[in-house]
Amino acid sequence: MLNIALFGAPGAGKGTQSEKLIKDHNLAYIATGDILRREIQEGSDLGRKAKSIIDEGGLVSDEIIVQIIEKNITTNTDVNGFLFDGFPRTYVQAYILEGLLLKLNTELTCMLSLEITEEEAIERLLERAKTSGRSDDNLKVIKNRLKEYRNKTLPVANFYKDKNIFMPINGMGTIKDVYGRLNDAIEHTLKKALLNVVIFGHPGAGKGTQAQMLAKKYNLTYISTGDMLRQEINKGTDLGKKAAAYLKTGAIVPDEIVIRILETKIKKNQKSKGYLFNGFPRTMVQAYILEGLLLKLNSSISCMIEIKVPMLELFRRLSSRAKTESKKSYDTETEAIVKRLEDYENITVPVADYYRSQSRVFTVDGMGNKDEIFLRLSEHIESAFKRAR
Repeated sequence: MLNIALFGAPGAGKGTQSEKLIKDHNLAYIATGDILRREIQEGSDLGRKAKSIIDEGGLVSDEIIVQIIEKNITTNTDVNGFLFDGFPRTYVQAYILEGLLLKLNTELTCMLSLEITEEEAIERLLERAKTSGRSDDNLKVIKNRLKEYRNKTLPVANFYKDKNIFMPINGMGTIKDVYGRLNDAIEHTLKKALLNVVIFGHPGAGKGTQAQMLAKKYNLTYISTGDMLRQEINKGTDLGKKAAAYLKTGAIVPDEIVIRILETKIKKNQKSKGYLFNGFPRTMVQAYILEGLLLKLNSSISCMIEIKVPMLELFRRLSSRAKTESKKSYDTETEAIVKRLEDYENITVPVADYYRSQSRVFTVDGMGNKDEIFLRLSEHIESAFKRAR
């Protein structure tokens, strides 16, 4: 997801620039000021509590802010991300936003700060006062708001500077010029973002073949826990010996073993543009493990691609593979095949549902020849990349 906090003193032009940003990037607009004013107009409890504070140019309590923001971010599911205007405004709110976005398994992409002089801010706000009808657009309140900004909001910049996502933007000039600078900063940030894809599908759905082709096309590090475990077995390592009994029957290898090989693979490919996971996570516990591993890289899962193939076709493919050199040890036994398919239904399908609830699942028809399926996957994965970025 693309999550932006637009920073800047009152009058810096955040509202004006937000209009085009949300349209061009399909973002939900979260402006605490606008939402609070709507609450005031509607005469809600939150509105009455906030009115006296806003009229004096003060900052509304975090308890009120959290309630209105959480409501808005959880009800916007058909967007590529969020643009926060006027939040976070304090150091405490910066931590609050971290927690709110973590609930969505995402994080702030960047904080863009529109930089203008205080003289320019006062001039713009006084000009706005002629037509706005807002009670807080007068010289006394404007100066108080600018003072509040200096004393309480500017320290937030250090929070995001420490995370290397704070970007100052020259806010002087025409609206078009300023927007160009903002958009350039966003594109620069997205180029550094990792793209992490999970390929799902029943045994026999063709994940391995397609996943390797996709990883090559999009320059992603290919990670197949099954392949890596088999390599450990062939090398005769301690991990391989522990995993051998599980792979022989097609059972799920203990997470303690899987974590170790995943950490090693990711550590060796830290300069990667992203990762393509084939066959992992297979359980909800593994889904949480993967999120933790990616969180260490300040990243998250971009999307999940699910390859759907009818059950009878899966049996046919697995039975046919048992007669080839690429057969797996569990392909030759009907009982093992049935167990693997049952495990997927009972254990792995809930993982797909978990990602589906976060609107990160793309389902692809797995019938047809290899090139036809690859074309479908490519179309979906490019759509997912645009959404993730």
